[in-house]
Amino acid sequence: MQETSTKPYLVRALHEWCTDNGYTPYLVVTVDANTVVPAAHVHDGQITLNISHLATNRLTLGNEYIEFESRFNGVVEHLFIPVAAVSAVYARETGAGMGFEVAASQPYPGGDDTPPEKPRAAPAPAADVPKPSHLKVIK
Repeated sequence: MQETSTKPYLVRALHEWCTDNGYTPYLVVTVDANTVVPAAHVHDGQITLNISHLATNRLTLGNEYIEFESRFNGVVEHLFIPVAAVSAVYARETGAGMGFEVAASQPYPGGDDTPPEKPRAAPAPAADVPKPSHLKVIK
């Protein structure tokens, strides 16, 4: 049996740490064909997302996938993110967090190899929050 990755456990732990300390947890995702996010908010193949309880609805931080609903310019979007595509989790206020190696993600397990919903175009955001450069990458 293959050993389970530590990545989803560390993502959940950092999310909890941020929340417990009053910080806003941000998730940096490398977007690929198996990632469902608003396409207009993707810059240089990445998207940075606020995954706080106030910014998300039905947040599920699973071992293989992260799913939630969030509003982008007033429109509710369903997001589907393979954990393999996560490149960092950090606190917006302090930049403290952790970087991860990005691996090829697996297709959506819905049977037809397509994510639950194709990304919809939305107006571009005013500004993106960059990933702090001091994060250590975990392999």
